[in-house]
Amino acid sequence: MNDKKNAVWITGASSGIGRALSSEFAKNGFFVLGTARRKDLLDELKSSLGESRDNFEGHQLDISNFKSLNEFYSKIPSNYQIDCLINNAGATSFKNAIDNSIEEIENIIQVNLLGSIFAIKSVLPEMIERKSGTIISILSVVTRKIFTASSAYSASKSGLYAYTNVLREEVRDKNIRVINVLPGATATAIWPDGALKKYSNRMMSVNDIANLIFRVYSEKSNLVSEELVLRPIKGDL
Repeated sequence: MNDKKNAVWITGASSGIGRALSSEFAKNGFFVLGTARRKDLLDELKSSLGESRDNFEGHQLDISNFKSLNEFYSKIPSNYQIDCLINNAGATSFKNAIDNSIEEIENIIQVNLLGSIFAIKSVLPEMIERKSGTIISILSVVTRKIFTASSAYSASKSGLYAYTNVLREEVRDKNIRVINVLPGATATAIWPDGALKKYSNRMMSVNDIANLIFRVYSEKSNLVSEELVLRPIKGDL
């Protein structure tokens, strides 16, 4: 008898789309394991959930550190069954390629690409064994369109886009859904303050995106929305 608690693991859960997703899933009765670098923000999120706060458990984790991620995940299977992984943690810099430091580039690639792959590698064996599961990756429209001052970010997201597309073909016969979400401009703290002040009225809402992703996840028929391209109704900035 399987007495494990079903859970949704959301990386980068403390802010932006990740925070909105954590709230959306928790308020709809799903148990959420939220990870992020800042535990104080995770604690604040839990408090903000009100009656749904028991559906959320926050853990401090830097997913770009494989050792830390492996130690975190090694404790999960005894208590939880990860039905859904949402790769949301992200980092960027709004600089031209010539101005990006090696340290900045390494951090962006480590978090956006390798961290997400590490998380996928953690949950995949159990999903394959039970022949069920969902992996959702929050990517970006930079995988579809060239934006200057985003070379490292574009490389990291395009790399994960390629990785998950290949993964999808490899696990089709295991009943595992692999869903890529490609949002355009969204009002989050990842943007410089000046850009938010100037363009926030044109940007998409994190709550609207979270609501849509939840509805897509909740579709349990014999179909899957493999790729969602989301843009502000007035187009890219």
